[in-house]
Amino acid sequence: MIEPLQRDDVLLADISGTPREAGRLDLWWLGQSGYLVQHDRLRTVFDPYLSDSLTTKYAGTEKPHDRISGRVIEPDRLTDVRIVTSTHGHTDHLDAETLGPMFAVNPHAALVYAKTTQSLVDARLESASVQQIAMTAGDRAEFDDATVHAVAAAHDEIEVDEHGDHRYVGYVLETGVFTVYHSGDGVPYDGLAEALQSFDIDLAILPINGKVGNMNGEQAARLADRIGAELVVPCHYDMFAFNTADPNDQFVPTCEEVGQAYRVLELGQRLSLTQSD
Repeated sequence: MIEPLQRDDVLLADISGTPREAGRLDLWWLGQSGYLVQHDRLRTVFDPYLSDSLTTKYAGTEKPHDRISGRVIEPDRLTDVRIVTSTHGHTDHLDAETLGPMFAVNPHAALVYAKTTQSLVDARLESASVQQIAMTAGDRAEFDDATVHAVAAAHDEIEVDEHGDHRYVGYVLETGVFTVYHSGDGVPYDGLAEALQSFDIDLAILPINGKVGNMNGEQAARLADRIGAELVVPCHYDMFAFNTADPNDQFVPTCEEVGQAYRVLELGQRLSLTQSD
């Protein structure tokens, strides 16, 4: 079992003790594709999965979701959250056992989600009373302290429903002087890099597991380089035994080959960016 570098009280102390300033942005890896981003007055949580719901669901089946890492924190201990995202309807990105408790302690938070997952959102949020913002590629959502843009994602391929709304999206978060891109699940496709180049991305969060519709470490490193990301961090690994990867196999060597700045975080670890970085 992979133990988090920081978890529970230690993680909370780090989050609450980190200065909240306009000139810095802080990020903590929560596991899988989940990241907490803090900038000044804004806390955003990207695609959190902080339960064992999939392990329970698939126990005894031909595709067990056996955890290989410890959970960093219970979802109802993360407070003062304004934005929570879901890039698509898979449970590790839209988890009832994570979102319910999280929204119970963050009633003023907004869930930003793919419009095509509306029925899943209704079912999984149940009675949770939170602001719901449905997005498809090209949409933007304005907040007091941020703007969120939806970008099409190709989870193997780009899919749209009968209304032309995208089944999978990524998000670009603009907050103060910082811009963060969270791809959600997906692989590179024609036009993705060009669509992202205009955002002047400081930090890209990209999957590296290389299976189940996701890019591998080499693809992630090269995409980060193509979009001009100042820094890239990997995600979507070290959660389930059947669907993981080692960042040192492809991601790190390719970043170093192309000259792309990167950081590989341990679970619960903080990454801090400052305006001058």
